[in-house]
Amino acid sequence: MTTIADFRARLRKDLHDEDSANYRWTDGELDRHVQHTVRQFSLAVPLEAKTTLTTTAGSRELSISALTDLVAIEAVEYPAGEFSPEYVRFSVWLSTLTLLTDRTPAAAESVNVFWTKLHTVDGSGSTVPARFEDVIAGGAGAYAALEWASFSTNRVNVGGRDVWREYLLWGQERLAEFQRALARYGRRNAIRVRRLYAPATPVVDQTTVTGAP
Repeated sequence: MTTIADFRARLRKDLHDEDSANYRWTDGELDRHVQHTVRQFSLAVPLEAKTTLTTTAGSRELSISALTDLVAIEAVEYPAGEFSPEYVRFSVWLSTLTLLTDRTPAAAESVNVFWTKLHTVDGSGSTVPARFEDVIAGGAGAYAALEWASFSTNRVNVGGRDVWREYLLWGQERLAEFQRALARYGRRNAIRVRRLYAPATPVVDQTTVTGAP
């Protein structure tokens, strides 16, 4: 399983920074760029999760504070375990999810929450699918190169006066590739049937006039 150390080693190869006696970037700096890239990637291609919450008698409100690294609530099944599944409208404010249904829970009942969260990359592994590791490496390398180019502008560099410019151009190209990848693989741009429930807010398209009678 790919760890943060694996990503760091790959970045050093891509950045030609493998001389351990004279690193341009510290481990901490490269790790920061990896985490920054993973967060951006997560907002476009988040990790899917499902959690079962329990209602309180007489209340349609549920706490979602336990859903750590939450990106978005995708669907809510209530009551849980029915066939066919019953997906209900809902609203979210701060750490409270409200079931927008006429039915008020009379007792403790199960509610399945389908949600997305941030990916993690640490010393023990990664939740980023293997097919996207090139995307993460490319984005992190871009941010590292751009940071170094900005820092090195108008400074004396052992690699020559224009070495910062080479990193700048390389970083800009890699960043453009990373952004194109996010647009290509982004969840909201994917063409597939996903909505199995009534959304919390109306779907807006070019034929819809919001607020029209």
